[in-house]
Amino acid sequence: MNYALKLDNVCKTYEMSDFVLENVSFAVPMGSVMGFVGENGAGKTTTIGCILNTLSRNSGSIQLFGKEMQDKDTELRNEIGVVYDGDNFPNYLTARQLSNIMKGIFSKWDDALFQKYLHTFHLNEKQKIGKYSKGMTMKLAIAVALSHHPKLLILDESTSGLDPVMRDEMLDVFLEFVGSDDHSILLSSHITSDLEKIADYITFIHQGRIILTESKDNLIYKYAILRCKEKQFEGLDKNDILAYRRQDYQIDVLVDNKEAAKRKYADIAIDCATIDEIMLILVKGEQK
Repeated sequence: MNYALKLDNVCKTYEMSDFVLENVSFAVPMGSVMGFVGENGAGKTTTIGCILNTLSRNSGSIQLFGKEMQDKDTELRNEIGVVYDGDNFPNYLTARQLSNIMKGIFSKWDDALFQKYLHTFHLNEKQKIGKYSKGMTMKLAIAVALSHHPKLLILDESTSGLDPVMRDEMLDVFLEFVGSDDHSILLSSHITSDLEKIADYITFIHQGRIILTESKDNLIYKYAILRCKEKQFEGLDKNDILAYRRQDYQIDVLVDNKEAAKRKYADIAIDCATIDEIMLILVKGEQK
């Protein structure tokens, strides 16, 4: 299998901080969308910083399209489009001025494509970016990221703060982008419904460690939650338990084979698991 992005045992520490990015490993296959989820402070943005070389990692390897990216590797950087949650560009610029700057940065900058996105997103190219709304600035950042024909989009909370209609519009743009077999997306997001719509795989990170990488379809259709009483919980085969979380009157147990669990534990209520529920049990629960 060919990968757009591959991380192998990436570690990062900070002076004056207890946070550690510990042996982070996952891969984004070509032509796929990888959702990257975790609570605030879990290490998503640090991981993205290491991928882009804006942060220096302590150890491990990161390959983009099979190559390690060096600081002076402008050719490889041309293949990456990046959108951050926040101010991506100076507020005093207009979209037209921004386009002129991008022509000097990206060798494959396509002004006609940029104009097309400005029209599609209803953005005034003569208006200063500082006058844009939150949603408009995110649309502009996505337009810029797409207009130099990248093969990999790295999106750090790029849909947060947008209303549902606008988020749906952006997700359609991402799906159109990844429709090409050589295009891929790494999408960091707290909004798991977005990931349920467009992700092919999901990687969960917690306290600087990867705790699970799985296909989205397996998570939605095969993973499940057993709703157990205490005695029922004690009777479970430990090998069936991925993680569990104690609630007021029951214990929620995450399993990775719903049909097998149904047959094995016919007297226990079992529900399909949402990505939110899976993350809560993995993050706030315990391992047997």
